[in-house]
Amino acid sequence: MTLPDPEPRRLPLRRMPRSVWARQHPTWREASPSVIGGALKRALARPSGNWFVLAASSEVRTDRPFGRVVSGTELVAWRTPDGAVHAGPGACPHLGAPLCRGAVTEGNLVCRWHGLSLGPGGMPGWSPFPAHDDGVLVWVRLDGCGGEEPTEAPVVPERPRADASIAAVESLAGRCEPEDVVANRLDPWHGSWFHPYSFVGLTVTEVPQGPNPDPDRLVADVGFRVAGRWGVPVRAEFTCPEPRTVVMRIIEGRARAAWWRPTPRRWAPTATGSRAPP
Repeated sequence: MTLPDPEPRRLPLRRMPRSVWARQHPTWREASPSVIGGALKRALARPSGNWFVLAASSEVRTDRPFGRVVSGTELVAWRTPDGAVHAGPGACPHLGAPLCRGAVTEGNLVCRWHGLSLGPGGMPGWSPFPAHDDGVLVWVRLDGCGGEEPTEAPVVPERPRADASIAAVESLAGRCEPEDVVANRLDPWHGSWFHPYSFVGLTVTEVPQGPNPDPDRLVADVGFRVAGRWGVPVRAEFTCPEPRTVVMRIIEGRARAAWWRPTPRRWAPTATGSRAPP
């Protein structure tokens, strides 16, 4: 199936070719387990600095705590009046009450059970974790879970300019391992078959070759359905800058980028995205 030219025009919409799901070209031969498995293995070998996504930046506020379990670790996050983000163990060091049910007063966490106040500096038996806000996501460094050499900041892919883009963060829960989510995103061949309501005419045009490919990416031509046969044709590349992030960047067409960040929360991955408006 030949898609319309993805080169930008005033209106990005094109009339997509008519397609019948059962008459698509089978992609199982191209979707080689060795290619997908190799891409996943290389991604998992990249350093993360022990950083995990905790929340959307907008979810962590100065007026109330935010709680979440990441990689089996119960966490609480909040902001001080200067806007700085902080994170620490989610259980109160007194009797284990959930700090996410507490309050934030003058930049300190206050446990709702007995009023213990905890500041960014912590106290004996309760030590905060390093936290980082990249403007879209809040990250927490869990050295006990990551087991790698820690870094000062997470690996954050290049994004469109904040003043010319729209950022959205969506959290989804599923019973799977984070690496399964990464492997799924490194299999673009399933797009038009499993998601025919979203994609049409997906063709993978570039796959990484050899043990150390440069660039290490998958490239696909695909039409994003909007309504009926109307859609937006693009050329997209898929890369993994670190073990738990997959970046889909539009390299031809009207969008800019989207990326997924699966985060282990006992068994819950997170999907995140960021793209520029047309």
